[in-house]
Amino acid sequence: MQHFNDGWEFVRDADSASVFSGQSSLTWEQVSLPHTARLEPIRKTAQQWQGTAFYRKSFKLPAADQGKHIALKFEAAMQVADVYLNGQHFFRHLGGYLPFYVDISDKAKYGQENTVLVKLNNEDNPRVAPGKPLADLDFNYYSGIYRNVYLITKDKLHISDAVAANRVAGGGVLLHYEQVSINGATLNVQTELKNDHPEQREAQVRVILADSSGNKVGEALSESILVQPGRFGTLKQRITITNPKLWSPVAPYLYSVTVELLHEGRLIDQQSIKTGVKTFRFAKDGFYLNGVKLYLRGTNRHQEYPYVGYALSDNANYRDAYKIKEAGFNFVRLSHYPQSPAFMEACDELGLLTMDALPGWQFFGDSVFQKNALQDVRDMVRRDRNYTSVILWEASLNESGMTKEFMQKAHQAVHEELPFDNIYTCGWLNDVYDVFIPARQHAKAPDYWNKYSQDKPLLIAEYGDWEYYAQNAGFNQKEFANLKEEERTSRQLRGAGQKRLLQQALNYQEAHNSNLQGPAVGDANWLMFDYKRGYADDIEASGIMDIVRLPKFAYYFYQSQAGPDLSGKSAFHKPMVFIANYWNDPESKTVKVYSNTEEVELQLNGKTIARQKPDQDRNSTHLPHPPFTFEVPTYEPGNLTAIGYINNQKVATHGQRTAGKPAKLILRADYSGKKLQAGVNDAVLVYASVADEHGTVVPDAVNAVRFAVEGDAEIIGAEVVEAEAGIAAILVKAGKQAGTIKVKAQADDLEAATYTLEAVKGIK
Repeated sequence: MQHFNDGWEFVRDADSASVFSGQSSLTWEQVSLPHTARLEPIRKTAQQWQGTAFYRKSFKLPAADQGKHIALKFEAAMQVADVYLNGQHFFRHLGGYLPFYVDISDKAKYGQENTVLVKLNNEDNPRVAPGKPLADLDFNYYSGIYRNVYLITKDKLHISDAVAANRVAGGGVLLHYEQVSINGATLNVQTELKNDHPEQREAQVRVILADSSGNKVGEALSESILVQPGRFGTLKQRITITNPKLWSPVAPYLYSVTVELLHEGRLIDQQSIKTGVKTFRFAKDGFYLNGVKLYLRGTNRHQEYPYVGYALSDNANYRDAYKIKEAGFNFVRLSHYPQSPAFMEACDELGLLTMDALPGWQFFGDSVFQKNALQDVRDMVRRDRNYTSVILWEASLNESGMTKEFMQKAHQAVHEELPFDNIYTCGWLNDVYDVFIPARQHAKAPDYWNKYSQDKPLLIAEYGDWEYYAQNAGFNQKEFANLKEEERTSRQLRGAGQKRLLQQALNYQEAHNSNLQGPAVGDANWLMFDYKRGYADDIEASGIMDIVRLPKFAYYFYQSQAGPDLSGKSAFHKPMVFIANYWNDPESKTVKVYSNTEEVELQLNGKTIARQKPDQDRNSTHLPHPPFTFEVPTYEPGNLTAIGYINNQKVATHGQRTAGKPAKLILRADYSGKKLQAGVNDAVLVYASVADEHGTVVPDAVNAVRFAVEGDAEIIGAEVVEAEAGIAAILVKAGKQAGTIKVKAQADDLEAATYTLEAVKGIK
């Protein structure tokens, strides 16, 4: 399997007749994948683009490949895809979030040039989930071949593709663990082969299990079977693992499984899968991982990125997962559709449990729509069944008025595809599914737990946003009486000022604390990152990080709820302390500090204001680490310092200095665990902070910053960006060549800045 991402041509809004007739008047743009059909501005000036886009690529297959299995695998393309080879249409895929596999073995030319053309349409389509028109949708249908494409060359006797096989509980490789404990575990491996030869073929499968260092810890060799022409053959094997290292969010240990297909003793195909050994179950009283009760402290994530929409590189997907982990979460709901394989792999690697989700939002269509949605359920499970992170299958159309018959079929589809114990479906309606996942706004305070008390596990799938936005369910209604509507909402841009950012954080704190008092096994706040949507012109700003992945105060509240890990072995959830106050307003002498330590000391200009334990107010009763609220007697500009203590030892500090006048720019890049990679359309966010002469960010600065790059790279989107809360952000994409990239930033009356990025050729 090799990447097929380079060397494409692209045209948008072209007349189909012109495209298929090969008219030379068309201007085809040279592109590589992942690719978005149109860059979209961060500040929405017009409706996100919808229409028809064309992608084409010419390629040559060696003459020696004739007689082999040749296919193109698309990880996703938005959203109706018609595939043509050498001018002939031969494949259509419906849906923009799941993969499709195009067998071109008998249609390609060998030793000659071939041309593949993909026609994409992302216009409103009530028969393709999510189905809702963009103008009424709470997210966007970003067009393009926005994930990877692969060229697959195999023997005609091969390990089948799990989605393309379209077989219940079959296709590809299926992993399942039994009898898991710290003493041992049994790994069951089912491999399904496809024989496209005109005659029967003998086949054997060898499975090798290795630890993270590559040392073999188990092996199984099957008996030989005969696979008939045009048919599938299934082999099942077991490997016993002694004293396995169990996977968990704290220790996400991954083994590797290599499945080898042998024909007459010769290796002709193989597939490698990273896998974690774990056991889990949902019960009404909680979620249990490896026999230990674990509260699922989670968030929701939309896969959208600034400018490029859905067209994230694999590394950018990893960086998003890294940020979610850094924010203190152990769980993420994939709202409201299956997300990139790269994101799923990152969750496995970093230790984030996931809820996989059927594409859907507030729409239930006709019988054709329902048929397509049920196929999405099966394809979702087939694609993602081996990811260690997945613990819930949201086989439910989010907030949609589904029939009970549809829900039963969707629920049944998951259990047919995974006919094992401890497989759990979930849905926002409580009729059918194994786990009930309402949002807080589906009830009103203070009657949440009366309504949500059920005879099945409960997880709050969304909270903290709508109930405050609509003022229907927040507990602090008396406080709201003194707030304007725009002040009480959780939808706050990062530049809204510290009063509103503190209100957003308080809303999340209050709701999360309430969730911890009820029967829920976990919760997921709405949401991690700001995003854009079809039905409104503004940015949906309830993220705890903004759309360019910069944190708001609420981010630090959640970060404080994890840990502290004092072992020094983990990159995450260390002792932390954060002052949620810019210390630039004489009227804001109440200082909120978020920390996961036992005590915090607050100093002003080197003098101790107080050293105290966490808050004990009504919004902190069930939090593992309540905030610390300090009252400073007299405002004095200068340095605030917070020091966190555990066992009377200093373990964390954070300082906040009163900012002076803007004097200079300071540049930095956000790598979040992955360096910038050349040659794969990778892009990183680069930030220019407007700082005073001491290097303190000026939190109310809105200077226009002009950016430029030197080297094999480009700025995606705007090159002149107005700072928000003192920081301006750009997206820098690496070119084909590894090497040094210089980013320069200038602003009127400020000292300019230069920053050096290093684009590397390959990343493990």
